[in-house]
Amino acid sequence: MIDELLPESVSAAEVFGAPPAAALLPEEEPLVAHAVAKRTREFAAGRWCARRAMAGLGSPPVPILPGPRGEPRWPSGLVGAITHCEGYAAAAVARSAEVLALGVDAEPAKPLPDGVLEAVALPGERAALPQSLYGAPPLPWDRLLFSAKESVYKAWFPMTRRPLEFEDAWLTFDPDDGTFTARLLVPGWRLGDSVLTGFQGRWAVRAGLVMTAVAVPAGQGERPDPAPGVGAATGATR
Repeated sequence: MIDELLPESVSAAEVFGAPPAAALLPEEEPLVAHAVAKRTREFAAGRWCARRAMAGLGSPPVPILPGPRGEPRWPSGLVGAITHCEGYAAAAVARSAEVLALGVDAEPAKPLPDGVLEAVALPGERAALPQSLYGAPPLPWDRLLFSAKESVYKAWFPMTRRPLEFEDAWLTFDPDDGTFTARLLVPGWRLGDSVLTGFQGRWAVRAGLVMTAVAVPAGQGERPDPAPGVGAATGATR
């Protein structure tokens, strides 16, 4: 389902439930050696999806190790993003010559716990959300806002190596065409002769999930060199 929110140049894969056996490569196993079963299962499902998505671009299976903030580190020439929640995982990968940055996020299609919306959304954002959280079909707009901010962060941080807090981007939704806009409230990122000051994304609610995605096309400027020892990385996880 996640691929419906992404350009054709992006390869995506998803899995419902537990991943296949041996989903982790030996280099990845120590990363969750002491984790609880739920964390291990979700981590393995995300990595399995990542390699499936990479295969769609003709890339061989390699370990996907985390960067300093937990962001997946991709082979040179690729960008990507991973998401997982209870019972679902997905990954999206593209060639960096075609896509500058990717962010995807999936969440259960349920209202946020009490107090979370106030912590992640600006007062104006909350006021601009549709007044009814649920319609027909159910649309948990508070969860959509949270998910979209996660997708924006996942696209932003690996590209810029700069943190982005929840209050650093102002999001608005179009409830009719399944799109959203994120306007940065911090200095943008220079891309050649232009500056990236926001993101365009897409959203969907189906199969009990809220899904959001951001894809920044390449060609707007030279992509910054990644940090030493880090491949062309995108898709940070929190």
